[in-house]
Amino acid sequence: MSAHKALGGRILTPPVIGLGVLALIGFYFLAVRFIDGMGAVTNLNGGHAWGIWVVYDVVVGTAFACGGYALAIAIYVLNKGRYHPLIRPAVLASLLGYALGGFGAFFDMGRWWQFYNILLPWNWNFNSVMLEVGLCVMTYILVLLIEFAPAVLERFGIKGLQLKLEKVLFFFIALGVLLPTMHQSSLGSLLIAMGHKVDPLWQSMEMLPLLAILSAVTMGFSIVLFEASFVTVGFRRPSESHLLQGLSRGIVGLLSAFLLVRFAELLLRGKLGLAFAFDFASLMFWLETALFVVPLVVLLSPGRRSQGRQLLIAAVSMLLAGALWRFNAYLITFDPGPGYSYFPSVPEIMVTVGIVAFEVMAYIVLVKLLPVLHDTGRA
Repeated sequence: MSAHKALGGRILTPPVIGLGVLALIGFYFLAVRFIDGMGAVTNLNGGHAWGIWVVYDVVVGTAFACGGYALAIAIYVLNKGRYHPLIRPAVLASLLGYALGGFGAFFDMGRWWQFYNILLPWNWNFNSVMLEVGLCVMTYILVLLIEFAPAVLERFGIKGLQLKLEKVLFFFIALGVLLPTMHQSSLGSLLIAMGHKVDPLWQSMEMLPLLAILSAVTMGFSIVLFEASFVTVGFRRPSESHLLQGLSRGIVGLLSAFLLVRFAELLLRGKLGLAFAFDFASLMFWLETALFVVPLVVLLSPGRRSQGRQLLIAAVSMLLAGALWRFNAYLITFDPGPGYSYFPSVPEIMVTVGIVAFEVMAYIVLVKLLPVLHDTGRA
């Protein structure tokens, strides 16, 4: 008997309908983008070729989708098998996040009809960091599809194929740890390639790949905490706080390591004084830092790790902190030179909102239809 079950129940609930409306609005503006061109819906320009779409879809969205990656490290690398009940919902969220991130990269392209070139090795630019990111993300989406396949096979009773797949699943799990490590570190390397256009408070050179990985894994564990809390409240299921407490200890260690590397680099490079310049960049730096510190305070307070509300606060703060670190570096404090400015248009914002709404809506529908969530009625 399976340790997972489908929630069942009505599909067209008010939240699903509301999310669907937001998704349709976003897809409408996407249709305009493909029909009338990028300039019809975005405020992008020669200095800001990367707007909110690229930064959210590729840089932030993939980090939000690192729950499966983080749990794979905990369960299969660190041998913490007690977290196995959390793996299927984490893999589903990762699959949705990365698939929509890949789709986002498609409509981010100026000449989207030439996307097939990434599949042609003779057209590859081996000096491009984005080549490695694109190939890794594309391959990782396929890996996540395979990792999630047992839930689909179980739902339709295809036991023979499910058993065969589970015998070779270890290979894809290994790939599922390797690929995000590669492309998340490469996202840090992209900032190195941008040079002086990145504000000195975020241009950490050789530390950026490490900071990118640390933030991605921490955001991965945080999204697992958020999902578990969301499912507990939204679907009125028993709390899994006994599992989440252990993950919170991992978040404390990762957060401490991130902040230590971050401030050590600023101190050793003589840039810490820039944090006290009282300009816009320093304000964003301290806002970001405060969001990183809040989870530490919450999780290190006596008895706080066992309370679901505090775990949720810590998870949300960490997700906002990781997102703001990436937005600050790639977009908010990015300086392409004099004469250029950028603020996302309403259609750009609505496309981003629509993509997020579709992801949440798809998650709700799929956990009702497929055996994704742990069967809490089993011993």
